Amino acid sequence: MSLIVNGEPSAVATPITIAELLVAIEAPARGVAVAVDGGVVPRSGWESHTLQDGAWVEVLTAVQGG
Repeated sequence: MSLIVNGEPSAVATPITIAELLVAIEAPARGVAVAVDGGVVPRSGWESHTLQDGAWVEVLTAVQGG
Protein backbone atom coordinates (compact mmCIF):
# COMPACT_ATOMS: atom_id res chain seq x y z
CA MET A 1 0.00 0.00 0.00
CA SER A 2 1.32 3.45 -0.78
CA LEU A 3 0.65 6.82 0.85
CA ILE A 4 1.85 10.35 0.26
CA VAL A 5 3.12 11.66 3.60
CA ASN A 6 4.05 15.35 3.68
CA GLY A 7 4.45 15.31 -0.08
CA GLU A 8 6.73 12.25 -0.19
CA PRO A 9 5.75 8.76 -1.36
CA SER A 10 5.72 6.25 1.48
CA ALA A 11 5.08 2.50 1.27
CA VAL A 12 3.50 0.57 4.13
CA ALA A 13 3.09 -3.20 4.19
CA THR A 14 -0.41 -3.43 5.67
CA PRO A 15 -3.39 -1.21 6.36
CA ILE A 16 -2.32 1.34 8.95
CA THR A 17 -4.10 3.78 11.23
CA ILE A 18 -3.06 7.40 11.67
CA ALA A 19 -1.78 6.58 15.17
CA GLU A 20 0.39 3.75 13.82
CA LEU A 21 1.72 5.96 11.04
CA LEU A 22 2.71 8.66 13.52
CA VAL A 23 4.69 6.11 15.53
CA ALA A 24 6.34 4.80 12.35
CA ILE A 25 7.49 8.27 11.26
CA GLU A 26 8.52 9.14 14.82
CA ALA A 27 6.24 12.17 15.05
CA PRO A 28 6.27 14.00 18.39
CA ALA A 29 3.64 12.95 20.91
CA ARG A 30 2.33 16.52 21.35
CA GLY A 31 1.75 19.52 19.13
CA VAL A 32 0.75 17.50 16.08
CA ALA A 33 -2.18 17.90 13.68
CA VAL A 34 -3.07 15.48 10.88
CA ALA A 35 -4.98 16.03 7.66
CA VAL A 36 -5.97 13.19 5.32
CA ASP A 37 -6.97 14.01 1.76
CA GLY A 38 -7.45 17.66 2.72
CA GLY A 39 -9.58 17.14 5.82
CA VAL A 40 -8.35 17.49 9.40
CA VAL A 41 -8.78 14.34 11.48
CA PRO A 42 -9.30 15.04 15.19
CA ARG A 43 -6.90 13.36 17.61
CA SER A 44 -9.83 11.30 18.95
CA GLY A 45 -10.06 9.58 15.54
CA TRP A 46 -6.40 8.69 15.04
CA GLU A 47 -6.69 5.20 16.58
CA SER A 48 -9.69 4.23 14.45
CA HIS A 49 -9.01 6.03 11.15
CA THR A 50 -7.47 3.45 8.79
CA LEU A 51 -5.64 5.05 5.88
CA GLN A 52 -6.59 3.98 2.36
CA ASP A 53 -4.18 3.22 -0.47
CA GLY A 54 -3.12 6.44 -2.16
CA ALA A 55 -4.14 8.70 0.74
CA TRP A 56 -2.49 12.10 1.04
CA VAL A 57 -1.45 12.63 4.65
CA GLU A 58 -0.11 15.89 6.03
CA VAL A 59 1.46 15.76 9.49
CA LEU A 60 1.90 19.24 10.90
CA THR A 61 3.86 20.06 14.04
CA ALA A 62 3.57 23.20 16.11
CA VAL A 63 6.71 25.34 16.17
CA GLN A 64 7.48 27.68 18.99
CA GLY A 65 9.34 30.89 18.37
CA GLY A 66 9.32 34.60 18.68
